[in-house]
Amino acid sequence: MAAMESAAPRRRARRGDGAALRGEILAAARDLLEETGSEDAVSIRSVAARVGVTTPSIYLHFADKSALIEAVCEAVFVELDERMMAASATADEPFEALRRFGLEYVAFAQAHPEQYRIVMMTRPEPESGAGHEDFPAYIHLLELVGRCQAEGIFDAAVPPEQIGLVMWAAAHGAASLSVSAL
Repeated sequence: MAAMESAAPRRRARRGDGAALRGEILAAARDLLEETGSEDAVSIRSVAARVGVTTPSIYLHFADKSALIEAVCEAVFVELDERMMAASATADEPFEALRRFGLEYVAFAQAHPEQYRIVMMTRPEPESGAGHEDFPAYIHLLELVGRCQAEGIFDAAVPPEQIGLVMWAAAHGAASLSVSAL
């Protein structure tokens, strides 16, 4: 199906099934974002056409395109955290777990370059004041750093946040360079 091709008209949902439509909207926006490789190429109209609903139906779930794209990226980054945790869980030693965690970060960025660019390379921190400290993957990174410190791999006198930021910067640098080339 082409990026702008519309789906068959969607059956009207039963009362109370709005969450299902919201999920379909997010899936359609995610697919369009990946197919086009550009946030600019995804519009509310194209998402509505993909789902088979009218444009106003989208606005019942998302205030605007920015809110829709943000929700798509949030879902993608929940998946990122889950995949990094799964990759690190297969390691027997803390440093190997940390290495796998970082490799999965870069691999995930390569698999989702536009979402990575949007969230990690172009968007300022949310107005809510939430920053990297509130990002689940960062919290899990600090846990892995703590495990490495407990094993004597890293100096326990250095704050885990300091080591974590260096590790995050290294992975982010590799991921950013990688997706910039795509």
